[in-house]
Amino acid sequence: MSLTFPNRSRSYDEAGQRIRFVGYDGMFQISFSVAADAMAKMQPAAAANEAGYLATFDTEGSAIREVASRAYDRTHRSMYVLTAADFG
Repeated sequence: MSLTFPNRSRSYDEAGQRIRFVGYDGMFQISFSVAADAMAKMQPAAAANEAGYLATFDTEGSAIREVASRAYDRTHRSMYVLTAADFG
């Protein structure tokens, strides 16, 4: 079964400086986080705070989910932290 993202919710983890979201492989939930450095790389002009990171996620959501899917296809783990390096 392939990875899907039926739940479009996301949240900001202030302590970890990242945005969290989930995907599903069948009935298995896969946790993802996108680090703040990745958000800044995608939209350098966005504010470096919760609102800015969430707005960047909303704007770049398709690209973020594509990177998440590729990461999952390589290793099939249950948790991933995506950084700027993952976004070429």
